[in-house]
Amino acid sequence: MKCNERGFTLIELMVVIVILGVLAGLIVPRIMGRPDEARQAKARIQMESLETALKLYKLDNGNYPTTEQGLQALVAPPAVGTPLKNWRQGGYLEKGKVPKDPWDNDFVYISPGAHGDYDLICHGADGEPGGEGKNKDINSWESD
Repeated sequence: MKCNERGFTLIELMVVIVILGVLAGLIVPRIMGRPDEARQAKARIQMESLETALKLYKLDNGNYPTTEQGLQALVAPPAVGTPLKNWRQGGYLEKGKVPKDPWDNDFVYISPGAHGDYDLICHGADGEPGGEGKNKDINSWESD
């Protein structure tokens, strides 16, 4: 009984390996830049969630929390300022805590803001004002 077995030659295997190497060389650098873009998108989503909570807070209480009260007023009744009669039991954020930005820094909240009723800022990867690329600030008053 004779079997016709056919396999790949060494040259064919080397060509496939070279092609895979070239493809990996082109694709990997593009994928490696995506985590920063994903973090920036997550920061924008978190800011939108905080803005929604701030709007609900204003609907219940007539104004936004002050800078001194901060975003913490969304999870616990403010200890400073005028006592609130309509503060929602359980707070305005689902998990009962103010989230950190994707780089584990606090969001900056200023009320009244220079660009509206409040300014909400994420300072990017470096946690410092200004910057370019992954360190660029993400501001509530700017839309991308």
